[in-house]
Amino acid sequence: MRTVEDADGDRYLLVKRFSESSLVRDPDTGEEVHLPNDAFETVEDAAPLTTVANVVPESRRRVLTAVHDDRALGLLLELDERGPTDVRALLDRYKLCESDLHGLLAEFRAAGLVVETEVPGGRGYETTAAAGEALATLRSD
Repeated sequence: MRTVEDADGDRYLLVKRFSESSLVRDPDTGEEVHLPNDAFETVEDAAPLTTVANVVPESRRRVLTAVHDDRALGLLLELDERGPTDVRALLDRYKLCESDLHGLLAEFRAAGLVVETEVPGGRGYETTAAAGEALATLRSD
């Protein structure tokens, strides 16, 4: 399977190529249609599974790829709910060992889900706007 793009920049998955037209699938809707072969070009640097994943908004993909278990999701939700939180409070409140907490926070920072901030008493963390947006949609489902 390959990713193809039409003149408008719309991306499709190439299902089957025929002599004059091809069957393509819209990754957003799943609808399959025939397009003339000269109506699209192959996108060499776009993996088909990445094209499919791109139907999920980018902020939600960040959460999905950075959160590996319920504990990590719970920490991210708590940071979003409580706002900027002191690292010592996180260690005490959730009974995480220091290396586990810092590992989770490092993954969240790398994904752009949390940022370090100053809080009364020292260093803390808070969620980014992208994390807040993604978590709000996950909560509403």
